[in-house]
Amino acid sequence: MVHRKRDDIKVTQPPLASAAGVLPLSQSSCKLQSDVLREAISQVAGDSREKKQKFTETVELQIGLKNYDPQKDKRFSGSVKLPHIPRPKMKVCMLGDAQHVEEAEKIGLDYMDVEGLKKMNKNKKLVKKLAKKYHAFLASEAIIKQIPRLLGPGLNKAGKFPTLVTHQESLESKVNETKAMVKFQLKKVLCMGVAVGNCAMEEKQIFQNVQLSVNFLVSLLKKNWQNVRCLYLKSTMGKPYRVF
Repeated sequence: MVHRKRDDIKVTQPPLASAAGVLPLSQSSCKLQSDVLREAISQVAGDSREKKQKFTETVELQIGLKNYDPQKDKRFSGSVKLPHIPRPKMKVCMLGDAQHVEEAEKIGLDYMDVEGLKKMNKNKKLVKKLAKKYHAFLASEAIIKQIPRLLGPGLNKAGKFPTLVTHQESLESKVNETKAMVKFQLKKVLCMGVAVGNCAMEEKQIFQNVQLSVNFLVSLLKKNWQNVRCLYLKSTMGKPYRVF
């Protein structure tokens, strides 16, 4: 699913990706040149292979915006599911009822039950520590309603309020869907970065993820490409390569 929030209105739309997993190139997205993007991806991947890091580097899309005033203009927020999971090792925690806790155990997913949440007793430091430990949270329907009462506003403030999981859904599929989501959110500065891949992926997979990410970002901006100052691709330890 694609979630957009603009002018304090949140809209949910069906996925924008085509069967190939990539947005169709429209007039608003043609400014990202395919050959420049492919060359940058090749450079990023090549640099990583040469350095032989002891871990798999994440590939990040770094974004610079212009003609935006974060103080006056409405701050946009939107999430889109990428065709390929950029961070397979992304840490997700299930805040679950008894059934979801059992499912989480079976697939090796970290979890907390109601008793564990109650023990935190709305302690701000403990909630902050929990929010820092994980990239994202999932929650059972019975639990999600109790989170403000059990934990206070901490997860919400960290931008990590849990995603609802029903018992009709596969928990494993929901975890993979969560790992494939990237979020664009304008805060106080005109720059941001999102993970769009990793150096163990095929270059064409990174290409598809970047295309989808950029096209979605542009759709959130009030003046589309006129608000994009620059775009760079960079691996965790590598140098940035400009793609726009």
